[in-house]
Amino acid sequence: MSRPQFIKKFIHTYGIKIRHQVIMFLKWSLISVITGLIVGAFSTLFAFIMNIMTEYRQQNDYMLYFLPLGGIVTVFLYSAFNYKNDKGTNLVLSTIHAKSEIPLRMAPLIFITTIITHVFGGSAGREGAALQLGGSIGNQIGRTLKLSEADKRVVVLCGMSAAFSALFGTPMAAAIFSLEVVSVGVMYYAALLPCVFSSIIATCFAKVSGIRETDFAVVEFPELNIINALEIVLLAVICAVVSILFIIILHSTGDLFRKYLKNPYVRITLAGCAIVALSLLLGTRDYNGAGMDVIARAVNGEAVPYAFVLKIIFTAITIEAGFRGGEIVPSFFIGATLGCTFGSLIGFSPSVCAAVGLIALFCGVTNCPITSLLISFELFGAGGVPFFLIAVAVSYFMSGYYGLYKDQTIVYSKYRAKFLNRKAKQ
Repeated sequence: MSRPQFIKKFIHTYGIKIRHQVIMFLKWSLISVITGLIVGAFSTLFAFIMNIMTEYRQQNDYMLYFLPLGGIVTVFLYSAFNYKNDKGTNLVLSTIHAKSEIPLRMAPLIFITTIITHVFGGSAGREGAALQLGGSIGNQIGRTLKLSEADKRVVVLCGMSAAFSALFGTPMAAAIFSLEVVSVGVMYYAALLPCVFSSIIATCFAKVSGIRETDFAVVEFPELNIINALEIVLLAVICAVVSILFIIILHSTGDLFRKYLKNPYVRITLAGCAIVALSLLLGTRDYNGAGMDVIARAVNGEAVPYAFVLKIIFTAITIEAGFRGGEIVPSFFIGATLGCTFGSLIGFSPSVCAAVGLIALFCGVTNCPITSLLISFELFGAGGVPFFLIAVAVSYFMSGYYGLYKDQTIVYSKYRAKFLNRKAKQ
């Protein structure tokens, strides 16, 4: 073949490939923009209402007394929509694994019931609703655009990233979390570009609409040395152990509830009464709602020594009884207060330990080390990179195969190059 012919064939062959890549780029750019705008709008509305309701509850302590009634309404709504055995965030993971599908009516349902949980003082986070809200809308966008099943799963991931990003203002972590949480050891890289685009668009939409991103006081990190590195390793090991305990207590509580309180109305009513009684007994509202103010205080170096234990109890009762919300913000609470207490005990900066504990415990419960590092950058800046890197690596390793979500798949071993393909332990 002559040189001109070779050059002509080369240009023709690679021209076709480049044209295909450009078409795919434009396709997913358009889909991610649509998803980011729609999910960003709904998530911004959700965040706006949540902020108003949380502020109202904090200013009116009597709202707590209506928590059992809010539980009854929650069970009724799920029964009316025929979701008596709702799988929560696991439903989103099941959809990505092509084992089920998220119906659109899940979006308003989780929207309303999560607000009910927070306005009356249930102990839960917001991100569970965000992931389900985004996944549900993303699934509907995929169906409306008549995408293939594989492409529809990518849009579900885009929806999850957009909702998480709009709610927390952490676009980097939100983009990667959706790719990383589904299958431990393997990332869904096909969705990287659309998840990044939809995440950034949703964050911008939320900011323009006046939703503040999650931020904490600036933490001053010291120079890393052998002594404080060993202290961080010890803290990360403790966080990994507590993350396992949190997961076990959470799901064991659910098993006990379902075994001895089979009627969902009775179960959620008694759980609501228990939360009210515990709150009154302790004389504080710190363990109601998401607890972002407590996390902020811990990062400032102030925490009740046993706060992390109480948050585990409150969250387990709330979520496993049937109230709606997420487990990630409670894991932030547990990690931050645990870290702050650890720092106070050993004489190392409580603020640094609170920040590191927050990230380490999040990593332990989600099995998402890359997301954990990105969250640390977005919440606390790059000054503590060595500390966070050590904590994330140790927590990921020491937390074993436990996970918050039973439909999370452990594809590859954490300890050796071995294919596992098993579900996370509960």
